[in-house]
Amino acid sequence: MPPSSDLKFLGKRIVLGVSGSIAAYKAVGLLRSLVQEGADVSVVMTDSATRFLSPLTFEVLSRHPVATDLFAAHQEMLHLTLPEQADVIVIAPATAHVLAKCALGLADDLLSTMVLGATCPLILAPAMDGGMWDHPAVKAHTDVLRSRGVTVLEPEEGPLASGREGKGRLSEERVILAAIEAQLRPRRDCVGQRVLVSAGPTQEAIDPVRFISNRSSGKMGYAIAQVARERGADVVLVSGPTALEVPRGVEYVPVRTAEEMCKALTSRFSRSTAVIMAAAVADFRPKRPSSGKIKKSGMTWQNLELEPTEDILEILSRQRTNQVLIGFAAETEAVVPHAEDKLTRKGLDLIVGNNITAAGSEFGSDTNAAVLIDRTGRVTELGLMPKRALADRILDAMLALGPSSKGSARKPPGRA
Repeated sequence: MPPSSDLKFLGKRIVLGVSGSIAAYKAVGLLRSLVQEGADVSVVMTDSATRFLSPLTFEVLSRHPVATDLFAAHQEMLHLTLPEQADVIVIAPATAHVLAKCALGLADDLLSTMVLGATCPLILAPAMDGGMWDHPAVKAHTDVLRSRGVTVLEPEEGPLASGREGKGRLSEERVILAAIEAQLRPRRDCVGQRVLVSAGPTQEAIDPVRFISNRSSGKMGYAIAQVARERGADVVLVSGPTALEVPRGVEYVPVRTAEEMCKALTSRFSRSTAVIMAAAVADFRPKRPSSGKIKKSGMTWQNLELEPTEDILEILSRQRTNQVLIGFAAETEAVVPHAEDKLTRKGLDLIVGNNITAAGSEFGSDTNAAVLIDRTGRVTELGLMPKRALADRILDAMLALGPSSKGSARKPPGRA
């Protein structure tokens, strides 16, 4: 009987990398699910992974020999042919050591050599113990990989193999499968959209050396820009100063001050279908910045006079025709009431509210827990998730709202 054409991964070639973690046994279930959905899966195991599971288990389920040895595989050039033929590479579990090698470009075994030569999408599902996920080195490697477009999933929190409680459990199988599906069956539902995204902080000069700013990293705005581009939108990213890599295929407009950001956005606004204002624009700037460096001996900060910066969302709201306007409300308390108030005052179609003091939602984090409130009054509370996942939810809400019109936003009547 021929395979059903509605299988998710029919005809797709997947390389499943398995590294040395106690969670390696979970890769067996993942392999079975991939094969059941029609995927052609080749398994590559590190030497330490074979200490936990026999390659024979994977060979039986995949119906392919399992590759483990770089030198034996070199005869067939598997380190080149496997990634060349693959539609996606998934490493599950990915240990802290594997994350480091992928981030640093090290290639001392078959799996790492294969990754270094791959051009297809790469998904890493970390698993580790003893608080390793929170180590600065692991965080740095994860940031580097994500900045390159690698999908690094968030490990689950719960009991670990050591008996401790913490974050380090391999992501649930359904989460890994969803990440694979997102790469193999990408949505193109934003084709025809022209999305204007702002990101990062602004810097308002006190003098040529000092400035007023905030803690925004820009990660949320950059994630939105990248996901919107992947879903087919034409994207312009107007960004304050950040240390992030600009997503591929995105038009990048660097700015520094609120005034520069306002000019960049308003000059491009008429050609856009939506504006997603993820930037954390400074609310005030020095009224009379010094043209020369203020000497320490001459500082009198009690006399630093401030003035309001441009209210960009309000300006755009007055100018719009049918553009969808999306804002953010970073709060420390009463998120929903404050976000609803801002939605109404600015005449927005959608607002994303979050508590920046909540664990996992702090400035600079790779995750966020948010509430979406739209112009109809619907309130959707979202749990903690990677910022890329939240970007998808924001774009879903944008598309569901459809074109806006001037003055269409109204005071929300309450929770849906």
